[in-house]
Order: sequence, then C-alpha cells, then structure tokens
Amino acid sequence: EWTKSVGESRGELNNFALYNAPPGTLQRMAVYFYLSPEDGRATQQDVMAYTHDDVYKPLPGYQVMVSHFHFHLNEHLTDEGSMDVEPSFLPVFRALGINLAILADFHGDSHPLDTGATRLNEQKVYFEGCRRFSDRDLLLIPGEEPDANFGGHYMFLFPKPLYFTHVKLPAKGPAGQPFVENLAGFGTVYHPTDAATELDLLKKENGLVWQTHPRTKGSTGYPDAVKDEGFFLSDRYLGASFQSLPVDLSEPRLCEKRCLGLLDDMNNWAGPKFLVAEGDTYMKYPDDETFPQLVVNYVKLDRVPKFDEGWTPVVKALRAGDFFLTSGEVLLHNAKVEGAGAKRTYNAEVEWTFPPEFAELVWSDGKTVDRQIIRLSDLPPFTTHKFQIPFDATGKKWVRFAVWDSAGNGAFTQPSGL
Repeated sequence: EWTKSVGESRGELNNFALYNAPPGTLQRMAVYFYLSPEDGRATQQDVMAYTHDDVYKPLPGYQVMVSHFHFHLNEHLTDEGSMDVEPSFLPVFRALGINLAILADFHGDSHPLDTGATRLNEQKVYFEGCRRFSDRDLLLIPGEEPDANFGGHYMFLFPKPLYFTHVKLPAKGPAGQPFVENLAGFGTVYHPTDAATELDLLKKENGLVWQTHPRTKGSTGYPDAVKDEGFFLSDRYLGASFQSLPVDLSEPRLCEKRCLGLLDDMNNWAGPKFLVAEGDTYMKYPDDETFPQLVVNYVKLDRVPKFDEGWTPVVKALRAGDFFLTSGEVLLHNAKVEGAGAKRTYNAEVEWTFPPEFAELVWSDGKTVDRQIIRLSDLPPFTTHKFQIPFDATGKKWVRFAVWDSAGNGAFTQPSGL
C-alpha cells in the first residue's frame, strides 16, 4: 500500500497528461523578467508579491476551500496506530492559507466496496482523523469519490460524518440488507445499491454530488451521457469540478474548453449547475510546488465551522453558488447582478497582481453562449478596479463574470440566473 501511495503521488502510477498541444495550435508560454536595482533578497520579495508569497490571500467574508485529495488518511493513521501523528499535508495546507479541505478517502485505498463492518470501521478512523486535525482555522471534511452508479467518477459531500456503503451495478449488497439501518457503534448506516437509492441518500441527508474531472480520465464522456437522468436534473447534483488538466497553452483562459465549456453547457441543459475547484492529487509535502498547480474556491462564509457542529453552512453556500474560483492572483469582491427588468448592471470590485489581460461578461439564452470582452492591457499590475457593466437581460437565462491576466491566471464567478 505504501509503495502504491508513493508511486501515485510521484506520478509513476495513474499518470495522466498534464499538458496537451493540439495540432495546429500556437502554444503561448509566458515568461517574465523582473529587473531591479535592489539586492537579491529584496528582488525576490518583490517577485513573490505577484503570488502573495504563494499564499491564497485572506478575503473578509470568505473561506478558502480545496477539494478532492487522496491522502489515504484512514490507512496512514491505522498503520501508525495513533491519532497523534501529524499528516504531512497539514502544514502545507496551513501555509497556503486554506480553511476548508474536502478529502477523498476510499478511492483506490481501504475497502470502498465492502458493505459491512470492515468499511464502517475504516470510515470511523477517517472521521476521527478529520476531527483530530481540524481546528478553528482549518476544517477537514471527510468526502468520498465513488465510481458506482451515476456514471464516471463523482464526489459525495454530506453536511456531517455519515456512514454509508455503496456497490456498483450489477453487483448487489448482501441479501436482505436494507437501504438504511441502525447499527451499534455507528448509528444510522445507508446501503444504496443503484442510482435511485444513491439519489435518495443525498436527498435524505442533504448531501451534494458533482462530477469529478469531467470529460477526462475516469469521467470521459460524463456528465454528458447522463444529462437527462433524474439524478443529474436534481438540485442535489451540483455540477462538476474544475482542474486545468490537461493544460492547453493556446487557450487564453484556464481549462477553457473542457471546464468552462462544460459550465456553460450544464447551465443550458439544466441550470443552475456550478464548478468546484479540485486538486485530485495524493500526498502533499512542504517541498512540493503546490500553489502553482492548485485553483481554489473562495466560499462566502464568515467563519470556519467546527467539526462537531457539522458543515451545513458550507453545503448551503455551494448549493447557492456563493463562491468563486481563482488561481490566487486575481480576487473578486462582491461580484453580482444589480437592477431589475431588462436593464441590469454587473458590478464587481477586482484586485490582481500580474498585468491584467481582459474581463468578460458571459451569458446565454439557454442555447447560445455569447460574451462581452473588456480589454484591460492598459491597466497596471497590483491594481484594484471597480467594474460596472450595463447589459440587456432580455432573453438571457444566466450570466457569469471572469477576469484573466497576462500570465494565464484568473478568477470567475458561478452563473447567476436572470
């Protein structure tokens, strides 16, 4: 297990392409040179300011959230035989300024398809480990990435620790095992065995589900293949995840076709659907270059929930679309639609570090996506700018806003219904 975990984290196993250069494309590889009369230390500090010292800058009223990490926390704590051995990813997340982290045990580790005491006892360790290492500044949320009956891979998020098992059709659980039961030592335990009972579980426990790494890897062809299914049309199906993989440097936006294209498609199919930034990687160490590779979510929350309180506020904020995604260098303040009727205004206060390239207001009538591009190349770096973009809402179903800089970094909102 340890060899497998190390191999996955170092890219020797399950290694997918990080970059893709389609034939006929012009790959733009930005390089910056910073010239300064100051000494090396001062110059280095000036350079690091462009990435806020590789920290996701605190934003009042928001908490920084990451998702989808296969740390195999249950296995590592079980192997150690102790809850007091600090996982190596904790100081990494703390140094980055992360407040909420949705983990994803039971995906290539432990016994994800077991329907009895083996899996339930592993879940108990998983929950206790997340509780042990959560505090007032960082909440570890025990999520899971099944690949059972909704198609492809997807993330389950519940507002509290929840015991459940799952099997993949045509397999079935033990004969006579009920959908829900009460077991000593565990409390309420669910046993969904198909898409209908998985959706029933999400409804009963106010959970959310979204497609992980859509249209690639183990989710190739999804969620497109299930866009007409009842579970996808349900409000429990939040949407999909965002990860710039593979990177195509001919695109002026991060994950332009696979991710942002899907975001627009989903909202035309069955909105409101959103994108959740994910990491989808394995163990993290302090010497890893994590900040340059990780897009995060800024979730609108006043504080980090305590583990024993549950994290219903997180689930509600995600379902409401009260969050934006960013690579860290561009931050959005109070981005929203104002006005009524046909005459609306999109207002946003935006700060950035690198020289900006363009802002855009994107909308759709439910079939065709269009946008207004606002060129920003005449504005300097390290600037805060207030946008007031009037637009005609006639015939438009939804609208979203984004800002992208000259280094390929950016931030974007979730679509707002009109």
